[in-house]
Order: sequence, then C-alpha cells, then structure tokens
Amino acid sequence: MKTPEALTRRRHIGLWLAGWSVMLLLTVLIGGITRLTDSGLSITEWRPVAGVIPPLSQEAWTTEFAKYQAIPEYQQVYPDMTLDGFKRIYLWEYGHRLWARLVGLAFALPLLVFLARGWLTPPYRARLVLLLALTGAQGALGWYMVKSGLAMRTDVSQYRLAAHLALALVIYAVAVWTASELLTSTSAPGSGSGGARVRSAGMALTALAFATAISGAFVAGLDAGKAYSTFPLMGGRLVPAGYAQLDPWYRNLFEHVPAVQFNHRLLGIVLLLAALLLWNYARRVALPDRARRLARALPLVVLTQVGLGITTLLLGVPVAVAVVHQGGAVMVLTTAILLTQSLSATPRPGTLRPTSP
Repeated sequence: MKTPEALTRRRHIGLWLAGWSVMLLLTVLIGGITRLTDSGLSITEWRPVAGVIPPLSQEAWTTEFAKYQAIPEYQQVYPDMTLDGFKRIYLWEYGHRLWARLVGLAFALPLLVFLARGWLTPPYRARLVLLLALTGAQGALGWYMVKSGLAMRTDVSQYRLAAHLALALVIYAVAVWTASELLTSTSAPGSGSGGARVRSAGMALTALAFATAISGAFVAGLDAGKAYSTFPLMGGRLVPAGYAQLDPWYRNLFEHVPAVQFNHRLLGIVLLLAALLLWNYARRVALPDRARRLARALPLVVLTQVGLGITTLLLGVPVAVAVVHQGGAVMVLTTAILLTQSLSATPRPGTLRPTSP
C-alpha cells in the first residue's frame, strides 16, 4: 500500500509531466507555424549554446541574411526577399529553437531533482531517463531535417520532416500516458472483457491516429494540401487521376502529391468511422466513468478534426487554420491515449456504470 507521502510525490511528478506535455503541444504548434511560413531554413547553422543569442546589431542581421541568401530556397523561391522579410522568418525559427531548448530544460532539471531525492521507482526512473534521451535526440533530428534543405533542395525532406514529427509525438505520447498513470490508479483493469476490448480498440485507434498525423507531415512536406482545394472530389474525381503513376508503387505513398493528399483524406475518414464504432461498442458495456466519457468524446474530437482538415483545404491552407488542424491531430491522439490508459487502472468503488439499455 502506498503511503500518503508516496502518493503526494506521485501526484507532483504526474502534474509536472502533464504541464510538460502542454509545453510539448505548444512546441508542435510553433513548429507547424515555422513550416507553414517557410521559416525553417532561415537559420543555416546549428549552435545549441551560442544560438540562444539572436542577432543584436544591423551587422549581425546582415551576416545572417547573407548565409540565407547562399541557399537554394532564397535563390529559387524568394530572390526578392528583403532584410525585413528575412527578420520575420528568422524570428519564427529562432523562437521554435529557443522554445525547444526551454522544453528540454523544463524536463531535465526537475528530473534531476526527482532522481536526487529518490522519488522515482525503478520503472519510472528508466522510462523518464529514456524520455530525456529521446528529447535530446529530437533536437539532433531537427537539425538533420534542416540540413536536407540547405544544399540541393528548396525545402526540407518530407521524410525527415515526418520523422521529426513522429519522434515528437512519441515523446508526447509517453509523457501523457505516464502523467495519466501517475495521477490515477495503476493496478489491473477491472471492467471485464468489455473494457479489455475497448482498451484493445483504443490501442489500435491510437496507432491509427498516429499514422494519420504522420501522413499529414508528408502532406505538409510536399505542400500537397494546396494541390487540390475541393472536397470530397479531387480534380473532379473521388480518386485523383494518376494516383499510382510512380514506380515502384510505394513511392506514391510518400512522394506523389495526389496520392499523399488522398491517403491523408482517406485515413482521416477511416479514423472517424473507427472512433464511431468504438463509441458505439463502449456505450454498451460496463466501463469506468472516465473511460466512458473519453469514449464519448473521441468521435466528437475526430469529427472536429476532420472538419478542420476540410476547412483547411477549402480555404487554401491558411496558416492559422492549418496550425489549429495540426493541434487537432494532437488532441485526437491525446484522447485516444487517455482512453486506453484509463482502462489500465482499476476503477474506484461505485464508478462502474452498467451497460446502456
């Protein structure tokens, strides 16, 4: 049995991770703005320490601008950019990198305190140390992504962009799951076979939500969202012309604009149908109150996200709406994670509701 002191420590760590998860969400949104405003290549060097200080003089700004003028994006896409225009995109990328550093410190410093005080049991100690390592790797992966757009390309590789987002979402998912685990009971499931099936379905839906978000990264990386601004048809057809024209066939999934946008649309619709099916089953079985609420909320969150995606397309991918759409993807993933995790805990007495009539 856990002592009151142990429960208090557990709650403090859980609240810290919950707050840190919000910081991660903001990082994803800032990264989305950076990508949508074509700001990501404005800083052409990776200086983890010295890069904390932005240009502070006209001479320093001119030097940074000269570095940007040497890369293909400036020469082929923005040859008329002025120094003032460069400052705007530079500050978005600078803000993204600075915030990422703060997020790293907000994880590393409290973790060191908890480790020094012996607050973490071995399983959580190993998990959080791994999370710290992944957070450091994310910074390196971000620079690896940026490097892909500095020489032969006018944009970053969509593969590296997708990898960067994927690792961010993995880190976020572990943080959210662990925070939820620490803030609730963590013993074996207690809602019977129905709850176990909902939990399995929640795990599958979480994977589907993750895959849909990563497919969105390929859409962003190829600017595929701007290719077809109609829904549900694409170029007057349900399946766009030339859907599978690349050879070998699997390149179409990652490199062919019509296929990439269509696949993202299709995954979004499948995700909505899966959420509705899960909710329809969940309302018929006995579940803890929290799990029941999350199962009810999930299709509403996914429906909102689908609506945001359609709106983003129809409006021609405006930055504000597209960023909200990216945030919506994280909210879908969050809801699915919390639902699945809630069924890993024994409900308190009196919290199981009977099946719906």
